[in-house]
Amino acid sequence: MSKTDEADEVLLLDLLNTTPVVDGVPGDDLADVEAGREWLAAHGQPPSEAEWRALLDARQALQALVRGDEAARSLARFVDGVSYRPSVAGDGITWTLDLPRGRSAAARAVLAWDALWASSPGRLRPCANPECRRFLIDHSKPNSARWCSMAICGNRMKARRHYERSRRPQAG
Repeated sequence: MSKTDEADEVLLLDLLNTTPVVDGVPGDDLADVEAGREWLAAHGQPPSEAEWRALLDARQALQALVRGDEAARSLARFVDGVSYRPSVAGDGITWTLDLPRGRSAAARAVLAWDALWASSPGRLRPCANPECRRFLIDHSKPNSARWCSMAICGNRMKARRHYERSRRPQAG
């Protein structure tokens, strides 16, 4: 059952993008427990040290998976113990997600990855700028987005290609 909502998709993408390169310097928005707790709270997740540690592990596994360096089986430990519980409500059945304590944010991110992979294969990918460590979810109809930000990485890559073309000797 691949279910996700917009908040979990945001959680996933924000998690993947917590290791940006800014002005050529790699960063880590989850570098310490306090930063991790603040990030978790800002995303509506339990801000505990256990959650932060699980989130770091999930981030590493998800980034490697999206880059093609790992297989999906590397995510198994994050969904162990996750279940959906049905209950009758109103005129139908509602499903409640039961998450393991101490790694619920990590499990949500992994479930969001699975839902995207199942519903929109190839839409979650790394930025095409080799100097960037960010990711994007391509929501465009032709599935042609290449950069995490057209204003930053897109412009840089286009300017670089233009400069390289203008430096080539002209055939005469």
